[in-house]
Amino acid sequence: MVDAHRTFVIVGGGPAGAGAAETLRAEGFTGRVILIGDERDHPYERPPLSKGYLAGTTGRADVLLHEPAWYTRAEIELHLGQPAVRLDREAGTVELGDGTRIHYDALLLATGAEPRRLDVPGTGLAGVHHLRRLAHAERLRGALAGLGRDNGHLVVAGAGWIGLEVAAAARTYGAEVTVIEQRATPLYSALGPELGDVLADLHREHGVRFRFGTRITEIVGQDSQVLAVRTEDGDEHPAHAVLAAIGAAPRVSLARSAGLELAADPVGGIAVDASLRTSDPRVHAAGDVAALHHPLFGVRLRDDHWANALDGGRAAARAMLGQEVVYDRIPSFFSDQYGTSLEYSGWAPPGSYDQVVVRGDVGRREFTAFWLGRERVLAGLGMNVRDAAGPVRRLVRSGGRVDPEKLADPSVALDDLTGG
Repeated sequence: MVDAHRTFVIVGGGPAGAGAAETLRAEGFTGRVILIGDERDHPYERPPLSKGYLAGTTGRADVLLHEPAWYTRAEIELHLGQPAVRLDREAGTVELGDGTRIHYDALLLATGAEPRRLDVPGTGLAGVHHLRRLAHAERLRGALAGLGRDNGHLVVAGAGWIGLEVAAAARTYGAEVTVIEQRATPLYSALGPELGDVLADLHREHGVRFRFGTRITEIVGQDSQVLAVRTEDGDEHPAHAVLAAIGAAPRVSLARSAGLELAADPVGGIAVDASLRTSDPRVHAAGDVAALHHPLFGVRLRDDHWANALDGGRAAARAMLGQEVVYDRIPSFFSDQYGTSLEYSGWAPPGSYDQVVVRGDVGRREFTAFWLGRERVLAGLGMNVRDAAGPVRRLVRSGGRVDPEKLADPSVALDDLTGG
């Protein structure tokens, strides 16, 4: 039986919101839990949207974080398909799009992020896609199947994780694919210039074309249909569909209008402390929208990954209950492209490290790479290496100095290097 003397409200129906709601009940909270989401779908996992669900191997029910009946059993009140449009911190209320005002004693903002749009002529054409939501994936899946049947062309703007995963899915459907990327290599912000070519070569072997060092300046169409894209180097590329995969922007409008502290660009997001608390002690934030001053790396950063959203929502829920929380999860990403598995852990953007050390065989695509700064492991990538993620995270967390030669030596166990 719910005790209505306390009400915790969660704005955001993604993994962070669902993880928080589940944790509140698991930790014994007996007050009202209200989950607000602007999508009509129940909370779901996002990784399958560019992987199994997009490829047609994962069903709709399989991506849900909980079956719909679970929310009833857990006595979690759902307001789905209803955006939160106003936050009144003084009154302690959240206003929904239909005018409903909901009181809160504690509030979690888990509003996530939205895909960045291409700022070029032609973005309103029917064949221009984004990928962030289940509805986006359904629409894109249908488009890829059509391209495969008709020998059509997909142009992907951006060679990040989403762009490459969609390129791989498109090739499995039989579509022609061209990826256009401003940087010199794929995944430049994660892998730097040292290892991006490994991914480019993998995709080229499967028929993907790359155009680096340029960007789309116009999407050409007729009768609302995409026909081609033009790039700033003067080239024109055939296209029947375009995917804008140029990153995501945190959804901060609710927080901004309520006067909460925001993180400065280029990080962006809602500024939170190690307990995921915002500048208002009654309001926490988690997931893609939360900009954490990370205890390990000593910088403010956002982690756009589903595991961070799920773990962050859980941690925020415990903090909302008054528990001592220090959230220091190490950022991580995983991907599977053409059967090649990749798992990245850590934080090492270009300019933050001074060397890259590799153990294993890059040519065979069976290796672990490490980004080092002052002989400390900042991040690591395992490609087709089983059970590498755990030792990599332990190396990052230890903060100890490592011998680069031993790090590169497969005969030396990674866990033997964590005590330096």
